[in-house]
Amino acid sequence: MDDERISTHEAEEDARNAGILIWVNGELRPRHAATVSVYDSGFMLGDGVWEGLRLYDGGWAFLDEHLARLFEAAKAIDLDIGMTPDQVAAALEETRAANAMTTDAHARLMVTRGVKRLPFQHPRLSDRGPTMVIIMEHSRPRIPRPVTLATVPHIRGLPMTQDPKLNSHSKLNCILACIAAEKAGADEALMLDVHGFVNTTNACNFFIVRRGEVWTSTGDYCMNGITRQKIIDLCRANAIPVHERNFSLVDTYGADEAFLTGTFGAQTPVGLVDGRVIGTGELGPVTERLRGLYKGLVGSHR
Repeated sequence: MDDERISTHEAEEDARNAGILIWVNGELRPRHAATVSVYDSGFMLGDGVWEGLRLYDGGWAFLDEHLARLFEAAKAIDLDIGMTPDQVAAALEETRAANAMTTDAHARLMVTRGVKRLPFQHPRLSDRGPTMVIIMEHSRPRIPRPVTLATVPHIRGLPMTQDPKLNSHSKLNCILACIAAEKAGADEALMLDVHGFVNTTNACNFFIVRRGEVWTSTGDYCMNGITRQKIIDLCRANAIPVHERNFSLVDTYGADEAFLTGTFGAQTPVGLVDGRVIGTGELGPVTERLRGLYKGLVGSHR
């Protein structure tokens, strides 16, 4: 394995990104001028939700599902976005057109509770808002080898603390997990759930393949991944046995393949977990097949 650390969001350098326009509360601003207030509740407290979207050949993959997840998350934290899904989609299109992007682009759409009049947490202190920002970059994944994972003590917690299904701006738990994995010499963290079963990484959903069967977590404590669900659906539609179930690190170490799913990297192979080589340590045949099926699915939804 290459000693250089990588991440599941590694992208090729693209000089065009220096000149991108960023959508901030209805205005398109140059990158250097795309700022928000230091009193913004997102900056101050991580009070907000977000979505990541991927542009393929002129269309945003699974746009309706991403927007539905955004609005559901906003409702869950009692945040009024102040726009309809169609208006948000129009803002995405305005930003895409302004940046002349047609494919291989990634958007991060962020909504916070807005600007606070005092630097404290009560939501009523956010009296100007919400704040919405769309960062859109030319972005081709550059993941030169299967990623390596290390199990960390940080867990995906109970929904009454901070529901892990939310794409919340408050990502410190996952950041600490990622730091712990890097300290252990791995690329990213493998996180367990409250019962000690394998759950997700700090950034992506996690799958293993054992004897031709695809396993992933029950979904009780993991990110509500759209790509995760597409892979489950593709398995069911193509006679690939798939199970949402509890499984352990022992099951993981003995897997034939492992891979991650996410909007940015789609399906990323895993080569090592806690120093154990998974299968051959390279992209496996089931993962490769699912990559092809997913690519076809994206093409059919443009």
